[in-house]
Amino acid sequence: MSKELSPKYNPAEVEAGRYQKWLDADVFKPSGDQKAKPYSIVIPPPNVTGKLHLGHAWDTTLQDIIIRQKRMQGFDTLWLPRDGPRRDCDSG
Repeated sequence: MSKELSPKYNPAEVEAGRYQKWLDADVFKPSGDQKAKPYSIVIPPPNVTGKLHLGHAWDTTLQDIIIRQKRMQGFDTLWLPRDGPRRDCDSG
């Protein structure tokens, strides 16, 4: 008994309902444990050209690994997407 795999990944089929479960479980929020040492990673905005490359995927993968490791080590973790321009780079 074997099931043929689809030639393309269909995220809607595979991930149906999972994201909502994560939101409902507050997995994207810090624990709020006052005894835990805080640890956060701010995800930088995309580059100016908007063209993604392997480096972006690698960077995100490393951030994911580090934040998960810190959470398992008992840190109160937050992985925060950065939106908008960086204030230290604004001219004027």
